[in-house]
Amino acid sequence: MVNLILKRLTSGIALLLIVTSAAFFMAHIAVGDPTPGLLGNNATAAQRAALRAQLGLDRPLMVQYWDWFSHAIRGDFGNSWRNFQPVGDQIALRLPVTLSVVLAATLLTAVLGLAVGIASGRHPGGAVDRVLKLASVALFALPGFWVSLVLVMWFAINLRWFPAVGYVAPAESFTGWLRSITLPAVSLALGGIVMLGEQLRNAFVQVSGSDFVRTLRARGLPEWRVTRHVLRNASASTLAVLALILVGLLGGAIVVEIVFDLPGIGSLTQSASQIGDIPILLGLTAVTVAFVVIVNFLLDLVLGWVNPKARVQ
Repeated sequence: MVNLILKRLTSGIALLLIVTSAAFFMAHIAVGDPTPGLLGNNATAAQRAALRAQLGLDRPLMVQYWDWFSHAIRGDFGNSWRNFQPVGDQIALRLPVTLSVVLAATLLTAVLGLAVGIASGRHPGGAVDRVLKLASVALFALPGFWVSLVLVMWFAINLRWFPAVGYVAPAESFTGWLRSITLPAVSLALGGIVMLGEQLRNAFVQVSGSDFVRTLRARGLPEWRVTRHVLRNASASTLAVLALILVGLLGGAIVVEIVFDLPGIGSLTQSASQIGDIPILLGLTAVTVAFVVIVNFLLDLVLGWVNPKARVQ
């Protein structure tokens, strides 16, 4: 198990370094000269040159890279080109908003996805199974922003159960915070619930047809104990899909935060992309990759605990 942890940590750190370094060069190539976006189209050539010198963009690209990299490995991502505030502070201010929505969506996905998957897997071809297949086709065909707008129309504008836009910090009001993240979390979770339910349903049906399950039933074990054994054997693939869904929810949060006007990293990504604020984009890339590495690392640990064969492999 120790070798597994060391191997995953080493590969995760290497992935973080490679992706962030590649993102640095790709961002500079894609953005080119950011001064028009920062100063506006009416800025003079002298003003643009002065800003380029102030930002260090007049130096060779490899020198810029080494300066950024040597600071980034110490957790210093520099200052934003828009407001000259530390990138780390701006991300730290907005990250809890995004994580609260993503983790709430993950909880909904896990609970409802498992419930639907078990109900569908225990009765293949039944009513729940048919509804699950219909929902999978419908939700994958509908754009995420459209689903978000429909939820706003129904539950925020018509029923007035939840706020349509905005975010309330939990320190200010726990109830207000819960109400402000409910619709965004549901919007994110709908597709994941269907995906996890489909995966668990297929794994449940496959494991239920195994010889050891028939033996358990022949011995007269209660059905709830048989279901527990089936779930344990079907958990590996289901956990892997849940981890992928969790990573995907972080990307989907960008669209949801724009629709619900949440001050998270999604809206920060949008504003930084519009003006070519490379330090912000690189800091967000590093945080996102670190999030993926941590999720995969925890997945390997859980799989090693659930399935001893994974520790050997």
